[in-house]
Amino acid sequence: MAEPMNAQRPLIVGKPALIMVDFQGGGEYIPGQEGGVPSMGGLEERHQRWARGRTLVTAARAAGVPVVFIQEVHRPDMVDFGRELDGAEDVHCVEGLKTTEIAAEAVDFRPGDYHVPKRRYSAFYGTDFEILLKGLKVQTLILTGGLTDVCVHYTFVDGHQGDYYCRVVEDCVGGSSRAAHDASLNAMEYLQAGARRTTAEILAAFEALKPSLAA
Repeated sequence: MAEPMNAQRPLIVGKPALIMVDFQGGGEYIPGQEGGVPSMGGLEERHQRWARGRTLVTAARAAGVPVVFIQEVHRPDMVDFGRELDGAEDVHCVEGLKTTEIAAEAVDFRPGDYHVPKRRYSAFYGTDFEILLKGLKVQTLILTGGLTDVCVHYTFVDGHQGDYYCRVVEDCVGGSSRAAHDASLNAMEYLQAGARRTTAEILAAFEALKPSLAA
């Protein structure tokens, strides 16, 4: 009997990759100052997410799962912002600013790691992200980072439309507000049943991969 079209898939289908979306250094959001993007929960909650992200990176490395660090970055003359400043966000992620750098120590970003800079919200738009995923033969994207309702969501949607299996680690992403965060998680779950996962579930899935990779 054919599988129902809306059936929930396994957590991992084929080869996974851990996608670290915009884990970039910075302080509290202050309108008009360096950073320029509001984030729910403030610094303390952000640092908790970063700690979970580092735990996932460590587990992925141990299981042989590729880790891809995504970084939003814009030219200082702002020619590549487009319509990005038409909404609630101030100028942000400008080349050369400390807040634009990946928080390397916090999330264990190392020289030689896979790194995809982007000029727009989606990691797929105008980048070599998909070329990298095809080369790695990845089928399942495990998304972490921020913002839940912006860069994570749009990357999830483009991945979904490209027929990737997409998972979002709901306790390792943060939105522009709690309401926006929750709405985006619900929207992603609507697109793929079982998309919403926890750090604990992903760690268990990575652990389960280790024997098969060693065999």
